[in-house]
Amino acid sequence: MFGLGTVELLVVAGVVLLLFGSRLPKVMRSLGEGIVEFKRGVQGIEDESRSESTQDSVRAEGRR
Repeated sequence: MFGLGTVELLVVAGVVLLLFGSRLPKVMRSLGEGIVEFKRGVQGIEDESRSESTQDSVRAEGRR
C-alpha cells in the first residue's frame, strides 16, 4: 500500500494517536452513535416496506 511496510504504518498510527489521542474517544463515540442511527433508519425503511407490501397483498385478496 503506497510502498509502506508494517513498521511505517505503525509509526504513522503512533503519531496519529499522539496528536489526536485526547479526541479519539469522542470521535469513536460519535461514529458509534452515527452507525446506530443509520441502522435505525434502515430498519424503519424496511418496516415501512413490509407494511406496505402486506397492505397491498390484503387489498389484492380483497379484490378477488
